[in-house]
Amino acid sequence: MTDEQKKPDRAPDRAPDRAQELANSLSVRIPLPGLAAIALYLLVLAGIIVLGVVQNQHYPPIFLIFSVFFIAASAGMLMLLRWAWALALAAVFLLTAYNAWIFSARHEAPALVQGLLNLVFFLYLVRPEVREKLK
Repeated sequence: MTDEQKKPDRAPDRAPDRAQELANSLSVRIPLPGLAAIALYLLVLAGIIVLGVVQNQHYPPIFLIFSVFFIAASAGMLMLLRWAWALALAAVFLLTAYNAWIFSARHEAPALVQGLLNLVFFLYLVRPEVREKLK
């Protein structure tokens, strides 16, 4: 008997195909959870700026422009728009530079922590996988 005759006729194994289809459908529904986290972070920053302006304590009214840009970038990133990615990338880079300057000038530890968080967000946003998913 040959090798072909010894093997019983079986249906081809379809389990890897189903697993791949499931992984693809999950990646379509949840494209990049990091983008959602960065969008939420930008919304929180916008809220802090608005509260600081309204209470007339920390920020001048001109800072409301930043708040509008943060909200626009947040909404656009959830829709995977390239312009929103560029806006968010610029925002986290400038916040990283600003917090690094605050830490070097005043030696405030919270500025270092926020600067490092913004740096992590910046490094996440420049990944090729993130850029490929944008429209």
